[in-house]
Amino acid sequence: MNWEIAIVLLTLLAMLASFVYERIPTELTALVGLSFLLLTGILGTPDALAAFSNAAPITVGAMFIVSAALEKSGAIQSVAQRLQAYPNARVSIVLPLLILAVASVSAFINNTPVVVIFLPVVLSIAKQLRIPPSKLLIPLSFASIFGGNCTLVGTSTNIVISSVAESQGLAPFSLFELAWVGLPLLAAGTLYLCTVGYRMLPHRETVSSILSEDQRREYIIEAFLGEDSPLHNKSLASIPHFHSSGLRPLEIIRHGVALRDDPNQVPLQLGDRVLIAASPRALAQAPKGDALAAFIEQCGMEQIASVEGGFVEVALRSETNLAGHTPASLNFRQRYRLAPVAIHRNGRNLSENVAQMPLKGGDILLLLGSREAIAKLRQEPDFVVIDETPIEPPAPSRYRNLTLLAIAGMIAASAAGLIPIAGAAIIASTFLILAGCLTPQDAYRAIQWPILFLIFAMLGVGKALETSGATALLANTLVHATQSFVAEPWRPLALLAAIYLVTTILTEILSNNAAAVLMATLAIGSAQTLGVDPKPFLVAVAIAASASFATPIGYQTNTYVYGIGGYRFTDFLKIGIPLNLVAFLVAVLVIPLLWSF
Repeated sequence: MNWEIAIVLLTLLAMLASFVYERIPTELTALVGLSFLLLTGILGTPDALAAFSNAAPITVGAMFIVSAALEKSGAIQSVAQRLQAYPNARVSIVLPLLILAVASVSAFINNTPVVVIFLPVVLSIAKQLRIPPSKLLIPLSFASIFGGNCTLVGTSTNIVISSVAESQGLAPFSLFELAWVGLPLLAAGTLYLCTVGYRMLPHRETVSSILSEDQRREYIIEAFLGEDSPLHNKSLASIPHFHSSGLRPLEIIRHGVALRDDPNQVPLQLGDRVLIAASPRALAQAPKGDALAAFIEQCGMEQIASVEGGFVEVALRSETNLAGHTPASLNFRQRYRLAPVAIHRNGRNLSENVAQMPLKGGDILLLLGSREAIAKLRQEPDFVVIDETPIEPPAPSRYRNLTLLAIAGMIAASAAGLIPIAGAAIIASTFLILAGCLTPQDAYRAIQWPILFLIFAMLGVGKALETSGATALLANTLVHATQSFVAEPWRPLALLAAIYLVTTILTEILSNNAAAVLMATLAIGSAQTLGVDPKPFLVAVAIAASASFATPIGYQTNTYVYGIGGYRFTDFLKIGIPLNLVAFLVAVLVIPLLWSF
């Protein structure tokens, strides 16, 4: 092993450690690793720039646009809401229908918007069936993964692996080639989730489930300190009977800016506006309609507005720009007209000092505000309102039909071999923008740039592994280990199983795209060292890189339902490890039958 291989492997180990500890974003870790390899001269600039000519990131970006157009058209919503048409159906009927519906849609567009759209519908179904949402949310995420394994465009990892193969002079995947493994996995996974898996799914409650229906209703009062207010330089905590009356201060606004201090303790000044939450108990205790206003006036404030509000549960999208900021630094109350009450993160409800808590993608926020503010929040790209089914005007049927036509044309052209999927996706996304199904601004926002930069950087790192000889070293080591313990006729199958297991372990702790690039490169090298066809090993990497069931961090959709369903990390281990074994057995048994070594 020369010094170049040593540096590349040490860089790779450092990147893996950074991926696991998540101190910095995964795409930044990949870019740092790429930059270091460029700095050392191990990776040449032309080789690094060659990653930008790879079809995978362009195809993934175009598919983000197509997915956004389909989401905006309302086509997915109509499929999701059909599941609510049978309110008296049993779980044994609803659950397989849910899995099949989600998998069918996820086979052709990005998994994340599918899960986001189905979330409120699934929560509503759980309420109809009188079961906790935790009984349906893990199956929702897993179903999207099943569907993504059935086609080339079902998930970005399939596109990346196909492009890595093509860059090595091998045949890329056809559009439906992976369905030969994906469909048996869908069948086996559905059977598992509807029988053994459903019994193991926990009874967990959402953040807002601790509130009764009466507690969910709140009244938001805005009060003003006039020129003669006796509260000048005093705090709300000093007012007798203020808190015992059922009133809770939410925020103090001074000169148009929300103060970051505790609203109970901050000394008030003339001209301050105070936002107060009044519980139904406070209203019920008032003998007259204006008694509450009279009490507030007695406290030294003047009521200037009062609206009916309530609590709402929202998920913070994992790709949000708000991550790392606190509600206070965002001036959250002024910006969204909603007050954060609690944050659910990593299976725990956090309600102390919420305003000063840095936000993270995947957080579940319990917010309090008016119905109008909640309705406006649905239009914000950073949040997903999850506690009730959205009531949205249907999109014009013309846009829906054009979107479906564009997707059908893309699939047909690629499946018939008329044009590669990259070209078909670019044409489809451009057509959708020109047809008005999506504005250019919406298209730019739909692209998840961190994923694209991660893919670009990892393709460069993969090239460094190849050119330095590190891939050959790792492949020889893996093949030698296989030859040492397995008889010659079984060595290809043993190598296939080993590559699948290593990929699935990496996927559970790293980004699936990062694992896909690294393992696709290693799979090709190992197959060539053993003297067999690399295609079955690439198929194994594609299935294993997406079949992430054992942790809530291995796949983006798992992260979404993790907080929303109130799950614990161990819930995914208990449900996911057996399903990982099922996927492993399906892959190892089916792949050799269809792709010969």
